[in-house]
Amino acid sequence: MSIYMIILCLLVIGISIFALVYTIMIGRQQKALKNDLDTDIPHEVEQHPYLRNPIFISMFVGTLLITLFIIYWAVKIS
Repeated sequence: MSIYMIILCLLVIGISIFALVYTIMIGRQQKALKNDLDTDIPHEVEQHPYLRNPIFISMFVGTLLITLFIIYWAVKIS
């Protein structure tokens, strides 16, 4: 694997970690700011708030696809 592919992999991982931490921080702020105008959260979502969150799902799927794409090209070029 070339040095550029390693740098690209590290960059993807770094951006994904930053986005995950930032999303968790925003989610905690929203929980603290909850007011009377919010509707009730379904019971299934209360049990698994991270697994049912579309932001986390899309971040996971996107990161997985990008990582697999990088690995594919790294193996194909080598």
